[in-house]
Amino acid sequence: MMKIRWHGHACFEISDGQVVVTDPHDGRSIGIPPPRVKADIVLVSHNHFDHNSVRSVKGASSRVYDKAGKFTDGKMDILGVPSFHDDAGGAKRGPVVLFKFSMDGIRFCHLGDLGCVLGESELAAIGEVDVLFVPVGNIFTIDAVKAWQVIRSLNPLVAIPMHYRVGGLSISVKTIDPFLAEANGKAEAINVGNVIEFDRQDLPETLSAWIFSL
Repeated sequence: MMKIRWHGHACFEISDGQVVVTDPHDGRSIGIPPPRVKADIVLVSHNHFDHNSVRSVKGASSRVYDKAGKFTDGKMDILGVPSFHDDAGGAKRGPVVLFKFSMDGIRFCHLGDLGCVLGESELAAIGEVDVLFVPVGNIFTIDAVKAWQVIRSLNPLVAIPMHYRVGGLSISVKTIDPFLAEANGKAEAINVGNVIEFDRQDLPETLSAWIFSL
């Protein structure tokens, strides 16, 4: 059984016995509770304080991936695709790494702090995606409109918004409301709470947006 839990911001725990954690934060620095999980694999999209707190989730045998490239970790293949934190080729906020990985036959892609729509080379590298984690909060990432452009370009079965304002968050990003407004007519938005468990066959046949809460 696959499980996804949201720890706020861009930090998710994806597990099927093995635990993958994306873009960990320490909680205190951004005003929300810290992640309470020890990861087998940590994926870090870029070296900013609200995404790179590896120590907050690192266990005795954790492996950390924070660069573009192809990696094999046991039975898991991990692909890091280079992209940018802004729409100026990284001139404003630098690079990010988009991570694609598969677990139990489900293809995940975490877009970190993506700041631009995806180009043809990035789309070709990523390929087919089942579950997409996409930033939607504007200011430091793409906004809701561009997030839906990216979703349409990758055509996942599930889109999971992240990096938006929640209660207590001290980082100035927008709320999820513009994303939900843009979802109208594009996808069914489903509130899933803080954690969801599912199997491959439970994935929707047409695009759904899974909305997590803390």
